[in-house]
Amino acid sequence: MSLRSRTNPPRSPLNKKENLDEGRADKRRKVAVGKMVGATSNLRSRPVLSVVNAGATAGAGDPAAADGANGGVGIEFSSREDVERLLNEKMKGKNKNDFKGKSEQMMEYIKKLRACIKWLTEQEDGNLMEMEKLRNLLDSEEKNHAEIAAQLRNTNEELNSTIEELRKQLATLEEKYRKEEAEKMGAIRSCEEEKEARLAAESRCNALSAELDKAGHEAKRLNDQIKMLQETNKRLQEYNTSLQQYNSNLQADAQKNGEAISKLQKEKNAMMETLNGLRDHVNSVKNQLDISRASQQEASKQKEELKKELNCFRNELQQVRDDRDHQLNQVQCLMAEIVKYKELTGKSALELDNATSKTNALEEACSSQRDIIKTLKLQLAAANEKLKMADLTAMETMSENEEKKKMLKDLQDRLADAEQQISEGEKLRKKLHNTILELKGNIRVFCRVRPLLPDGENNGVEGAALSYPTSTEYLGRGIDLMHNSQKYSFTFDKVFDQDASQEDVFVEISQLVQSALDGYKVCIFAYGQTGSGKTYTMMGKPDFLEQKGLIPRSLEQIFQASQSLLSQGWRFKMQASMLEIYNETIRDLLNPNRSGSQDTGASKYLIKHDANGNTHVSDLTVVDVCSINEVSFLLRQAAQSRSVGKTQMNEQSSRSHFVFTLRISGVNESTDQQVQGVLNLIDLAGSERLAKSGSTGDRLKETQAINKSLSCLSDVIFSIAKKEDHVPFRNSKLTYLLQPCLGGDSKTLMFVNISPEASSTGESICSLRFAARVNACEIGVPRRQTQMRTLDSRLSYG
Repeated sequence: MSLRSRTNPPRSPLNKKENLDEGRADKRRKVAVGKMVGATSNLRSRPVLSVVNAGATAGAGDPAAADGANGGVGIEFSSREDVERLLNEKMKGKNKNDFKGKSEQMMEYIKKLRACIKWLTEQEDGNLMEMEKLRNLLDSEEKNHAEIAAQLRNTNEELNSTIEELRKQLATLEEKYRKEEAEKMGAIRSCEEEKEARLAAESRCNALSAELDKAGHEAKRLNDQIKMLQETNKRLQEYNTSLQQYNSNLQADAQKNGEAISKLQKEKNAMMETLNGLRDHVNSVKNQLDISRASQQEASKQKEELKKELNCFRNELQQVRDDRDHQLNQVQCLMAEIVKYKELTGKSALELDNATSKTNALEEACSSQRDIIKTLKLQLAAANEKLKMADLTAMETMSENEEKKKMLKDLQDRLADAEQQISEGEKLRKKLHNTILELKGNIRVFCRVRPLLPDGENNGVEGAALSYPTSTEYLGRGIDLMHNSQKYSFTFDKVFDQDASQEDVFVEISQLVQSALDGYKVCIFAYGQTGSGKTYTMMGKPDFLEQKGLIPRSLEQIFQASQSLLSQGWRFKMQASMLEIYNETIRDLLNPNRSGSQDTGASKYLIKHDANGNTHVSDLTVVDVCSINEVSFLLRQAAQSRSVGKTQMNEQSSRSHFVFTLRISGVNESTDQQVQGVLNLIDLAGSERLAKSGSTGDRLKETQAINKSLSCLSDVIFSIAKKEDHVPFRNSKLTYLLQPCLGGDSKTLMFVNISPEASSTGESICSLRFAARVNACEIGVPRRQTQMRTLDSRLSYG
């Protein structure tokens, strides 16, 4: 397939100028010679040379004839056959020793030759004169035709201006018709008159076009070269118009996309600054909230301690009150006893004094108890005041906490909105970036760094070998690699570090996979050295949800999207095929007759490309699939059949190139629109160095075949990058199979996988350099395959 896209700028026809001049000269010669022959045949009628071979005899017997031969008058030539007959004449008669007779015969033959030469000279002079006349006639006809063409162009322009004026008048009449209902019939009549005038103008234009065709036929009859000049002029005008339109579209799109990207970049920077400010404010609010919570907890602790102390004071006060009441009861009892003693027994004054002294002691004790109670009441009042102050402080702290919680929630909402705006801006940036890449026709390249293996020997060295730029321009797109104390910087469409998950990688290509349902050809392939994580990126571990690769995730999205489009009237039919290229031999991984890793040998898998850029492999098994479960079963079957081996660099090294193809045919029942998309997902075998892999025997042959096919892929990429006329797609089965993907009709994305170990930096630099060349290749704008459904296809879809 041609490397130049059909939507690229048209090829200039000016490079055919030399051939055009040569063709013009050749055609003039042919026309002149043809007319020269006709003219010479009509100049004068001459008798045919009847007997040429008998000229010698006639010359000897007839002196008049001999004199005519000597003068060159008696012999006449009328055609090329007479000349050829004279040249083919053989000497007859005469003995070998008759030198005089032979000399006379030779003299007669020489006279005939002189007469022939004279006749040819006269014919040449007549032909030259006729050619000059024809050239003058051709020049005059060319001038006349140019004048007629100019007159017709002027007439055409006048008719176009007249038609444009008529259109303006028609628009004016239609506007009056809408505004004034009463003048509707008059406006209609005016419109009809204008239409009649337009038809008359068009008929006049057609008549002039007929005259132009007639003049063109006349000019063609005179000279076909004029038509070639017209076609060349037309091609130049079309080329100039299409080139101007193409350039204007490209400049407008590039300017719009550049302005949108710069605007989005400014908004993103402003949002990032706002986001950073909000984060700082949220952190400060969180710190204040933590301090408030700590103070609230401290106040609660003090409140509890005050409550405990207050309870102790209350218990002590109650105990003192109980002691006072008990002592008052004792005093009353004693006073009653004193009164009783005084009344009944009349004891002595000594006992009375003793009782009085006891009573005074009890009263002093009661007084001291009253002082203690008064002190405790004061302490209790102070404790109550402290408790009220603590309650007020707690209420203020709680209100401040509520306000800060509201402020924190508001900040979190604003932060979420800002993050959503940033996410939407990033989606828009990706969409615009994809649009720019599609307009440029470049192959998109993603770089993924494999995580360090748990049992690796160089753990912890990755930071010294790889780094990622933090500037806004190259964030997420740049990667720096150190090798032999020298820094190498590369920039791609996206760079995934060793912490990127399978989900993160798939999110970036989900829109590209979705375009296969829209009728585009999509190709995604993984490239890199052996053990760099290509198979994990493409296949992953399908049995684990988080570790599924791009192939199972892409198929899940395709089937989910096709189901969601059922409500819009779309119905899809999907067919899957899987093959591997092992030692430059194609193997069918879904062949039911396949035993082990070998095919039956009866099938010849030939790669064929049709005129529409579709690729087919003869005898390859193609399976209709309706669900992700069916495709998962086929993937497991293919994984068991694929060629895998062990080397010193990789325990499970892929020894072949794996190609998964999903053909999608869709039809919309309501609009009769048809789309045909293709999704190619390719896991290339890894490049190896024999010194490191230690391959021998069959592994050595496999390594040589893998490196050869990858070298052919590199040659193809170099030829495309240099825009060479010949691209060596047929040098290997892999490049010939990828020809449509690299030729311009497909959306192509390449994953370059690299290892993070410092010992692999040499291979990583080679892979990244190759990926940079791939990213610079312009293969043309992808073309969507869509058409309206025919009656037969309607019947086939049911």
